[in-house]
Amino acid sequence: MKRIFALLLVIMCVFSGVAAASAAEKVLKIGVLGVMSGPAASWGLVNRYCAEAAAEIINEKGGFEIGGEKYKIQIVAIDDRNDPKVAVSGAERLIYEEKIHYIIGPNIDPTSMAIVPVIEKGGAISIPYAFSKKLFTAPASNAILGMIASYQAGPVIYRYLMDNKGIKTIAFVARNDSESLNQRDEGVEAARKLELEILADKDTYEPGTTDFFPVMSGVVAKKPDLLVLAGAAPSDTPLLIKTARELGFRGILSTETAQDARVIAELAGDAADGFISVGGASTPEIRSAQMEEFMKRYEKVAGEWNDEAGTKVYALEIILNTLKQAGPEAIEDVSKFKAAMDTFSMPNPYLKDGRPLHYIGTPYFLQKRQISVPMVVSVYEGGDFKTLFVGSVE
Repeated sequence: MKRIFALLLVIMCVFSGVAAASAAEKVLKIGVLGVMSGPAASWGLVNRYCAEAAAEIINEKGGFEIGGEKYKIQIVAIDDRNDPKVAVSGAERLIYEEKIHYIIGPNIDPTSMAIVPVIEKGGAISIPYAFSKKLFTAPASNAILGMIASYQAGPVIYRYLMDNKGIKTIAFVARNDSESLNQRDEGVEAARKLELEILADKDTYEPGTTDFFPVMSGVVAKKPDLLVLAGAAPSDTPLLIKTARELGFRGILSTETAQDARVIAELAGDAADGFISVGGASTPEIRSAQMEEFMKRYEKVAGEWNDEAGTKVYALEIILNTLKQAGPEAIEDVSKFKAAMDTFSMPNPYLKDGRPLHYIGTPYFLQKRQISVPMVVSVYEGGDFKTLFVGSVE
């Protein structure tokens, strides 16, 4: 009887110890809000898979330390379906129901702009992958650009092609939505400054289009040296490329939006060889051992690697490390997070050369509201993206 009592006492102590440890374990929730269904689904899904893969690695190593305490990272993801109204309700759920103050996403201008009043009222920070300067320019202060903007990459790509491929003429085709039209206008402005001859800048197609021959016929007939697919969604891009080639276009095709090599391979095949886009920041020439570790975990979580993940891995990384510098109070009080942004800097863990990971963007937004993601420009060849050159917003 004494042995049974002793055994029960040991079991009770073990379970109470586990319960106490579980109760003491701190959890830090991070939101992901973006498009995870429909033609642009890969943009938001990459955000989600990046956050989940990075969180798994952190949690397996015991969590992330802030203010001397370890936090397990929990990712809460919501599909906004590329709909501003759904984005607003998603942001409200993350902030008021989940009590989250740091949100990765959304992915386009309309959804990112729609949630601005919500995040400002709710005391939250968002890291959108949208390019409207209004999001990041004072008096706005609660949004941080998570990637290279089209108006930053476009001029660099055009200049490179002028110097290395001798391009002199350019044309633009854009989807008829505010995001794509804005990117087209920024590209046109950059082309003018570089004194490129603009042959077409008004041609558009409607969202949901599957037959691109009507819009591409007129543009291809003008025979530009460079044809820019402004704001092209991953599902539209290969069809636009294939149509242009079938119409006899022999010039260069490019875009400033991130793309999915697998989708391009399936729908455009060899017709896409030579296509240029802004790629993920994980090219073999620059990536570190930590990036290699992340890539393996991402493949496990998502089922396959997506080049865009090399850019979007930075969101969770910089949120957590800025919180670490700002202190645990910043988890609830984003004003302390924003104050820390001006001086925050750390060696970039995903790059071999140890260049700093910090906040930039002052020349564009008059304040630091952008992550210093490397600018990798890629060219599609033989079923995958290869590095064309590596640049920098700075």
